[in-house]
Formats: sequence, C-alpha cells, structure tokens
Amino acid sequence: MNREQLIKKYIEFFKSKGHVEIKNSSLIPENDPTVLFTTAGMHPLVPFLLGQKHPQGKRLVNVQRCIRTGDIDQVGDTTHHTFFEMLGNWSLGDYWKKEAIEMSFEFLTKELKIPKEKLAVTIFAGEKDAVSADFDSKKIWEDLKIPKNKITFLGKEDNWWGPAGETGPCGPDTEMFYWRSKKPGPKNFDPNCSTLATDGENWVEIWNDVFMGYNKDKKGNYNEAKQKNIDTGMGVERTVAVLNGLEDNYLAEIWQPLIKQIEHLSNKPYNGNERTMRIIADHIKASVFIIADGIAPGNSEQGYVLRRLIRRAIMKLRELEFIGTDLIRSIAEKVFEIYVDYDHLQKNKKQILIELDKEEEKFDKTLERGLRQLKKMVRNETIPGKDAFLLFQSYGFPIEMTEELAMKWGSSVDKEGFQKELASHQKLSRTASAGKFKSGLADNSEATKKLHTACHILNEVLRIVLDKPDLHQKGSNITPERLRFDFNFDRKLTPKEIKDIEDMVNLKIQSNLVVSCETISLEKAKSLRARGVFDSKYGEKVKVYSIGKDFSKEICTGPHVDNTNELGHFKIVKEQSSSAGVRRIKAILE
Repeated sequence: MNREQLIKKYIEFFKSKGHVEIKNSSLIPENDPTVLFTTAGMHPLVPFLLGQKHPQGKRLVNVQRCIRTGDIDQVGDTTHHTFFEMLGNWSLGDYWKKEAIEMSFEFLTKELKIPKEKLAVTIFAGEKDAVSADFDSKKIWEDLKIPKNKITFLGKEDNWWGPAGETGPCGPDTEMFYWRSKKPGPKNFDPNCSTLATDGENWVEIWNDVFMGYNKDKKGNYNEAKQKNIDTGMGVERTVAVLNGLEDNYLAEIWQPLIKQIEHLSNKPYNGNERTMRIIADHIKASVFIIADGIAPGNSEQGYVLRRLIRRAIMKLRELEFIGTDLIRSIAEKVFEIYVDYDHLQKNKKQILIELDKEEEKFDKTLERGLRQLKKMVRNETIPGKDAFLLFQSYGFPIEMTEELAMKWGSSVDKEGFQKELASHQKLSRTASAGKFKSGLADNSEATKKLHTACHILNEVLRIVLDKPDLHQKGSNITPERLRFDFNFDRKLTPKEIKDIEDMVNLKIQSNLVVSCETISLEKAKSLRARGVFDSKYGEKVKVYSIGKDFSKEICTGPHVDNTNELGHFKIVKEQSSSAGVRRIKAILE
C-alpha cells in the first residue's frame, strides 16, 4: 500500500463512521503564538477543542502536514522525520474512549489487515494524586482480546499528551505499537521498549489515541474538562513502511526518489551511508514544504529553523564529497514528484527552488572560511561561546552545526556562553531556538481577541490604501502583546502609506462597527465575497466573521471582540520584508 492509498482508505473509513473531512492547514499556525510550526493535526482545532462549535460538526478527520524539530537529533535513524504527514480523527465532545479505541483497532486489523499478534499497547499509569491510572482503557483493550502481557502501564512522560503550551487541553493517551521485525516478537511487551535499543528498535508506535479529559490552568492544576475530546494520530510515513514490511522508513516510495538521487549524484550506495543520506533527504523535503508556506531562510523564528535545515543538509552533502553549488535543487525536484496532490507546492515550485539556490549560494561564500576558523577553535577542549557566536554572526553557522562539527573533531561548545552573546546582540531570540513562545496554546485572552480583530481590519485597509484588490494574508502571528501580519506586496511601504493605514484602521475602530459571526455554506461565503484561500480544502460549512455591514468579511475560526470600539488605538511599530514579494507589519493596540 502506498501513501495515497493509505490516506484515502483512512479518510473513507472514518467518513463511514460519521466523520467529516477538514482541510490540510498551513505549516505556519494561524494566530498561534505558542509554536513556530504546526506539529500536529489538532493545532488548527484548538478553539473547537475548548468548546467552540466546529462548522463541520463533532466528528472530524483529515491528513495534516506537520513539522517537528524537538527531536531533530534523532533524524537519521529509520523512523524520525522533521516533515511528516499525520492522519487524525477527532471527537469534539461526542464519542469517548471505548469508541475511539474500537475504531482504531478495527482500522488496523480489518482495513489494514495487521495481525493482532503483532500489536501491543501502552496506557497511562497515573500520577500521584493529580490524575488516576487509566483502567478504563485497559479493560477496553482486554475486551478486544489484546493479551495482558501486551498491555503496559507507563508514566506521564510516555502516555500523557499536552498541553502544548503552559495551559490548555490535555489528557492521558493509549499508544499502539507494531512489531516490525521479521523475526518472532517477544512474548512480553517490554515497558521500556520505546527507549531500549534492543526490542525498542523493532516496536514502532503507529497510532496514538489521546483522551483530552482535562484542562491545565496557570497554577498547574488539572481540571476536568467541560467538553471531553478525542484526538488521534497515525503517522503516514511509519505506517506505509509497516504495511510494506520495511524496517527502514526511507526504503518506502515516499523517500526512495530522494535517496536514489543522492546515490546517483554522489556515486555512493545507500548501504553504508544511511544516516547521512537520510538526514539530507529529510532536511531537503522539510525545507521545500516550509518555503512553500511562505517562509524564507533567516536569523529568527521559522526562518532560522529553515536556514538550519538547509545548511545542515549542505554539510552532510559535503560528507559525501559533493563540491560546489546547485547541490540541493536536483534532490529537491524529487519532492514535487512525490507530492503531486499538494497544489500549493506545485504552484510555488519556481520560487521554492530560487530560495534554496539563494541560501546555498550565500552559505557557500562563507563556508570554507568558517570551517578554517572552526578548525582553529577545536584545538581547545571547549570552544568559547564568544567564538561560537562569531561563527554564527560572520559565517552563518547555526550553533547546532558548530556543536556537531566540534564533537566530530573532539571538542565541545560553551552553548550557555553562546546564548549570552546572542542575547546581548539581539540577533536571535531564545524562544525561536526553543520553537515556542510563553503563552499557552489556548490563549484566547482579551488582548489576543482584540489583536485578532485588528488583523481583520488591517487586512481590508491594506487593500484600500495600497490600491491592491488581490492583496491577501500570507501569514500571521498574534501574542497578547502584538500582532504580526504578512501580506503579498513587492516593495517597502512609504511613511505616508504607513500613516494612512494607521489612520484608516483607527477610523474603523472609532466607528463602533459590530463584529458578527455566521456559519454558512462555502458556496454562500463565496457569493458574499468573504475573504479566504479557496484553493484550500474548506469543509462544506465555514464560519464567516463580518466587521460592520459591508466593510470586512473573512472565513475564520476566531476569537474576536463584539465591537470595534473595544480595541483602543492601533499603531504600526515596524514594517519590513518577510520574504521575496512578501511584506510584514508588526503592530500594537495602545
């Protein structure tokens, strides 16, 4: 079974169980200040997990593209990836543990024909007095004839999900593991299988059912949720490998075109160079998808992660004795051949390849000089933070790359000293390195609502002041302190244009415009000329927020204020380039 067949089978199965397919959202979370990337299918659903009604109903299903950088050091083994696709089904206050587990089991054993004997499960063991052990799930699995020696209780580190930020929805989970080795599996399921290098390499997690029965508050308390939700996930890459009897994900058709191209260009076999080739393929694929969603390489936030991926791929290419530039393009081309179903990828192909070429050329200009400097530095047992920062600032070496090379050459890096240098020069926020911000994922504070509403007003005002009817949002990020709004425009704004934009936004705020919401069909939303990205896979019904009678109409999930007079005074604090053909405005409400 290939990727397309698995995705189709999964979505059709859950549709037969009353679920509605929802769109595959951008890798850049919309108005979510807690993470740099969409790391799971639940990210776009946060308002609905908290109780807001979803226009498509209570049972949802989709495939979602994701980026995770937390375990980037593990990329290079057989199962970890930076970019991956996640199949997910959700219950928003509808069915609960029994139905979720039974549907998971039915899909695995009947639809995918996985022998029950090759499955094992873990469940939550409880945590002191905070949350009790999940005996309900244990009984459900036993009723499905999973033997007791294949059911294991594990702690919070293994069998608890969330919250993604400091606060928000969370709960215990049950994970399904598959014995992928051709040799007979062990009689008992090792409680430490996910960490031990022996059986652990053969037990592969393929599905996770999360029971969001709690909300964590700012004091750290776990409160029973008013709306209990099911959030499940199945990784496409791992499952495709399992179904094809592969013990290495990179042998599957999702990866082979990239691997074969690297073999061809390097004149080296995959066998013996597996880790290096996996990292190159992984990082290039992830980079292609990140650029496709409007991000360019840079020194902060998503741009920094992208730059780090591209430059690490280049260094790994050099390990295979690649020399010169134009190394990435021919490998990246294969990504477009694999994912023909992503329209935005195909439409942006030219720009994606240009961005990759530009970053490669930029790095190539300083690479040799930087390597010479680094080789001098590794004469010390530990490279001082100041020297590591010099490599970052002058030669474009991400700190992770410096650490990796230093370790290879028998040295280490004073990372704490590097971070101090970094902070003093204000070149890269520590939060960008960590991949998240301080707010909780479920930050629907009044400040956030106000700035979100201001974003809608700004979006419409930009079209009017700049006389550009086709201007549209390319990305946004909102914290309780400020809004950031990216839009397609090919030049810097003049001081007069910035003032005119501020003045018109404030005029609309002072006009006491009512903010209303209605759930309507997608066709009706189009007929009302509501703003939206209509090449996305919206559902049959959407939420449309209107500001005033006829000023602004946008497809959105919220949150918003009730009247513009609640917003205060709008002020633009910065206008800058975000990437080629995209400008960025940062603004506050005073």
